[in-house]
Amino acid sequence: MVATGDPVALGFVTSLARPGGNITGLTILSVELSGKQLELLTEIVPRASQIAVLWNPNSPDTKLAFKETQGTAKAQKLKLLSLTVQRGEDFDSAFQEASKHRPDALIVLQDALTFTNRKMIADLAAKRRLPAIFGLTEAVEAGGLMAYGPNRVDQYRRAAAYVDKILKGTKPADLPVEQPKKFEFIINLKAAKQIGLTIPPNVLARADRVIR
Repeated sequence: MVATGDPVALGFVTSLARPGGNITGLTILSVELSGKQLELLTEIVPRASQIAVLWNPNSPDTKLAFKETQGTAKAQKLKLLSLTVQRGEDFDSAFQEASKHRPDALIVLQDALTFTNRKMIADLAAKRRLPAIFGLTEAVEAGGLMAYGPNRVDQYRRAAAYVDKILKGTKPADLPVEQPKKFEFIINLKAAKQIGLTIPPNVLARADRVIR
């Protein structure tokens, strides 16, 4: 595995240190990172009181990430607006629902569905002038405002080492599951300008890459 959020909670492995079966690899910490993404959103929209969460309830990883986001929101005294999507046709109606409640910002929980439709999500968020943060840099390259998460290129390079060891006879149970070593925070200033948002200098200074 290369991009699993919480392999222990999902029952794939017994523990990160001792997988205990025929599955090992890397986790992307998507569950834990959803809280950090919410914190970054509130830094660029400091007066935010309601945050929309776009997520797929059919994805085990995003179910866990949504619970984590709820906990972070409660600690920050923020109200969450749950926007669920289960197929590509659901995004328009999800953003129509958002328009009714007028959230201050949007967090997109990462799974195959939201990744595949990242350009659509970025366009719909921009149309409604809604600051949004994603989990993967590809979403920002597709026009999204911000992304914070593991460096996927580094993840796949490290996964190759697992493949090599297993093909040479090492048992997956003997290979600890590794967490990300490199993270990326990317900001798209073109997207910010499009929705009339000014990124605070202290947030901009922390970005690993800025799209101008």
